[in-house]
Amino acid sequence: MTTIRRTTRGSVAAFLPIVLVALFAAACSNQQQTPSATPTGMTSIGLPATASATASSEPSAGGATASPSGSGGATASPSPTAAGPSPTASGLPSVHVSLSRVVAGLSSPVAVSSAGDGRLFVVEQTGKIVIVQGGAVTGTFLDVSGSISCCGERGLLGLAFHPQYASNGRFFVRYTDTVGDIRISEFHVSSNSNAADPGSEKILLTIAHPSFANHNGGVIAFGPNGYLYIGTGDGGSGGDPNNHGQSLSTLLGKMLRIDVDHTSGSANYAIPAGNPFAGQAGRRGEIFAYGLRNPYSFSFDRSTGDLWIGDVGQNLWEEVDRATAAGGGGRGDNFGWSVMEGRHCYKPAAGCNTAGKVLPIAEYTHGAGDSIGCAIIGGFVYRGSANPDLAGRYLFGDNCSGHIWDIAAAGPASQSPQLLISSGVNITGWGQATDGELYVVASNGTLYHLV
Repeated sequence: MTTIRRTTRGSVAAFLPIVLVALFAAACSNQQQTPSATPTGMTSIGLPATASATASSEPSAGGATASPSGSGGATASPSPTAAGPSPTASGLPSVHVSLSRVVAGLSSPVAVSSAGDGRLFVVEQTGKIVIVQGGAVTGTFLDVSGSISCCGERGLLGLAFHPQYASNGRFFVRYTDTVGDIRISEFHVSSNSNAADPGSEKILLTIAHPSFANHNGGVIAFGPNGYLYIGTGDGGSGGDPNNHGQSLSTLLGKMLRIDVDHTSGSANYAIPAGNPFAGQAGRRGEIFAYGLRNPYSFSFDRSTGDLWIGDVGQNLWEEVDRATAAGGGGRGDNFGWSVMEGRHCYKPAAGCNTAGKVLPIAEYTHGAGDSIGCAIIGGFVYRGSANPDLAGRYLFGDNCSGHIWDIAAAGPASQSPQLLISSGVNITGWGQATDGELYVVASNGTLYHLV
């Protein structure tokens, strides 16, 4: 297998054009057109000003540094004003990690999931879920390419297997439909365990996304309570022009939580009684937390049940949010957008009201030419056994720079990320196998194992 070795922060790699960078655009232009798939891949929506990096088809020995475009239609970010405590070092000892290639030739992979057995399921943005086993793609599990709009930030974006999948065969996907709305649907596996029943689709939830093509979120996941969590972007453009992040009357810019094992009225799901705004007039009961810009990636610590969110920033700051299970797991939390970007004032640019806002546990700025990063791709707390030195560390990466950092999962509420590796690839998603080992997918169409 090809292995990406650990490199230094300052090294630079040569790149080929990115097709997925718009998916995680940190500073987004007012994108309204619907891009279309091409025979060889995807046509991205126009690249935002701070996210024009390009990726190599194979990683090099050196690290990745993104290249700026120098122009674009992004909404400018106000000059930041610090509004939170200064971070402390994570205190973690340095550890060697690398990325080992599992399989190449995937079509725009954006996520990896597990069904509780030895198989990995890779979500391809262009509409397929493929099975990877034994270092090879062994087949297509589901194909919904005819039901989606793609690509740029649209497409097939998320997959979650029911906690009792082994006995009930139910799983859930998230995609943007043919008009660009966000859809959460349930499917069932067929009599063939390696193929879903394409006719079993049951639409649970459709979220209108009429104005802009960006900020559609990505990951869906079951929490330790058995409810399905759905991260939604703020509706798009740049700067949250509709102020969706702070509004409790819309499902955009939120972390939603629904009960897929029960129904209520005409809905194919129920609202858990413990949701903070359930039954309140003018507030959507599905909302579990709010104040998010584009929580493309989130996960649960399989040991503690803590919720971890990688929320893509505007022009200056990318953030990691931690909601401990002991503290409510994020119930009713306001993560600040668009009043704040990371720990910094955004609207207004200075003197913002931080009362009641949950500040991120970690953040990083973009750096010159996005050399540090442009869009966070949140990962997982490592709970595997192959690399004991990683135990209890939350790992996350960046789409433009390819950097992978860690922080102490049980550490203080404000930490500085520690750089582990400059991977040389444009990271598009993470996954966790049944055994707790972590995987990364990249825009070069490759699935990697973090070792």
